[in-house]
Amino acid sequence: MDGWHETEVRVRYAETDQMGIVHHANYLIWFETGRSDLCRARGFSYKEMETEADALMVVAETYVRHISPAYYEDILTIRVKVSELRSRTLRFVYEVFRASDGTLIAEGETNHVVTDSKKNVKRVPEFYRQLLAAEEALAFPADQAPS
Repeated sequence: MDGWHETEVRVRYAETDQMGIVHHANYLIWFETGRSDLCRARGFSYKEMETEADALMVVAETYVRHISPAYYEDILTIRVKVSELRSRTLRFVYEVFRASDGTLIAEGETNHVVTDSKKNVKRVPEFYRQLLAAEEALAFPADQAPS
């Protein structure tokens, strides 16, 4: 699977505009949903990383390319993977497909800087670096994160 993680979402009515098309702001929310699910599949949650390692993944940059519209009740597959993992930053890439016909709806990226709770930039903790660098989901209990 080349490190891709997939999450499905169903377009809700509130996520569409007057034309019945998904409003552009929702893609960043879906990217976060996919990113959070990828982390859980790798054996940890954002909250655990924040509380156990005082490491927060701050969004520093976003990019979305809208290719085809999505509509109310569409089932969308959000694909996400870590594309770059540096000492203090990490980048995720995303693809959004309509499940019914495989149409590519959007693609994008988010770049994150890791900070502590006082907003000081810090290194990605080694424990989480290893989990994020893994190609596939791990059978690793999230409660074994370092304290």
